[in-house]
Amino acid sequence: MLRSEIPKEELQTVLDNIGVPYSGINLSYSSSGVIGTSDAEILIALNLEHHHPTAQYVRRLRRELPARFPGVEFFFQPADIVSQILNFGLPAPVDVQVMGANMRANYDIAQKIANRLRQIPGAADVHVQQMMSLPTLHLDMDRTRINQVGLNAQEVAQSVLVSLSGSFQTAPNFWLNPKNGVTYNIAVQTPQYHMTSLQDLMNTPVNGAGAQAPQVLGNLAQLTPVARPAVVNHYAVQPVIDVYASTQGRDLGGVASDIMKALRPFQDPRYLPLGTQIVVRGQIETMRSSFFGLGFGLLGAIVLVYLLIVVNFQSWLDPFIIITALPGALAGICWFLLITRTTLSVPSLTGAVMCMGVATSNSILLVSFSRDRMNAGAPARQAALEAGHTRIRPVIMTALAMIIGMLPMAMGFGEGGEQNAPLGRAVIGGLLFATVATLFFVPSVFTIIHGRREAHRQSERN
Repeated sequence: MLRSEIPKEELQTVLDNIGVPYSGINLSYSSSGVIGTSDAEILIALNLEHHHPTAQYVRRLRRELPARFPGVEFFFQPADIVSQILNFGLPAPVDVQVMGANMRANYDIAQKIANRLRQIPGAADVHVQQMMSLPTLHLDMDRTRINQVGLNAQEVAQSVLVSLSGSFQTAPNFWLNPKNGVTYNIAVQTPQYHMTSLQDLMNTPVNGAGAQAPQVLGNLAQLTPVARPAVVNHYAVQPVIDVYASTQGRDLGGVASDIMKALRPFQDPRYLPLGTQIVVRGQIETMRSSFFGLGFGLLGAIVLVYLLIVVNFQSWLDPFIIITALPGALAGICWFLLITRTTLSVPSLTGAVMCMGVATSNSILLVSFSRDRMNAGAPARQAALEAGHTRIRPVIMTALAMIIGMLPMAMGFGEGGEQNAPLGRAVIGGLLFATVATLFFVPSVFTIIHGRREAHRQSERN
């Protein structure tokens, strides 16, 4: 089905890891993305050139896969390294953790939270990571009988581990071939085709240094089929149940706001078991801290630029006139992101900070020329008109150079270009509006302020 949805010329690699195999590999040493035989992880790599956007394929597969395979749960992990870093290794940007010792009760709460999150517009791939009903064979050792035959619990467990997983996991042995000088690993293990039934498992031989006679596992342990958690996760020592969710067709901030509202009924202490708490982690936490830091940086950049111009102009008034072009730049950023259906993100805020510098430099050109004309004796209105007429070419050239340079980035060209596209779009939108504000609004403000000062000085002379 995947090969039918993705054109052959765009498909580079498909890597399947379907289920956990019944093999001698000890799963304690495995970092696979699957947690049981009912899971599958399929990694798809597209060709570096000439392929449709990854988000487009993800959106289509989210719609087609559940319809083609009913009863199967599908979810998509972050496909780009930027999202993986912002998620801090989590498989989804939203992670609602139900933390507490009562895992069974917490699992029930997590399922109710997942059902509620599925109703939020823009939330996708909502699922509970943990499984609580993995079929398991539990061996309960009879320690009294084990001691009677001269064995101990460690020797019994070691015999079972070596039989099923191989001796290399517990006691690595090596053999040096004298002919070629190559060292080979030697592992002892029961052949998998001899371990086909419960009786084969119970006939596992158990050996030990003090064993009075050869023993089999069935004489020393009782086997009980049980259902256990397939995976157990901890955060700060406490067991957690994770409810993962992604976003589609809506910004993460809007989805996060609705998620926090949906979690309020579940966070009532009367509803939660004793010692259980609900914590939201993932990219939401990163987004809030990043937005706060970049917003503070944007405001700090404007203030710092203003103070720097004050030092150079030796005036508090003209620097204020210069930065009156910045509200137009901020408005242009918001409008351009809205028109291009681009969400506010870390790259777009970075582009906003970049735009502030270029917009300020163009405004400085205009105001400094107006000041020079006023010092030469021209009235404020005439000085502003001459500055706009004379400086229109360098202002437009500076803005156009920046805009043209950002066009390829804004269009998302190149590998992973859609990640940096918000930065280019923010710069282009801000400069478009800032240029208009610099050529029309800043001279008007200059004329109004300095015209009143001229009128005031003239009245004092009269």
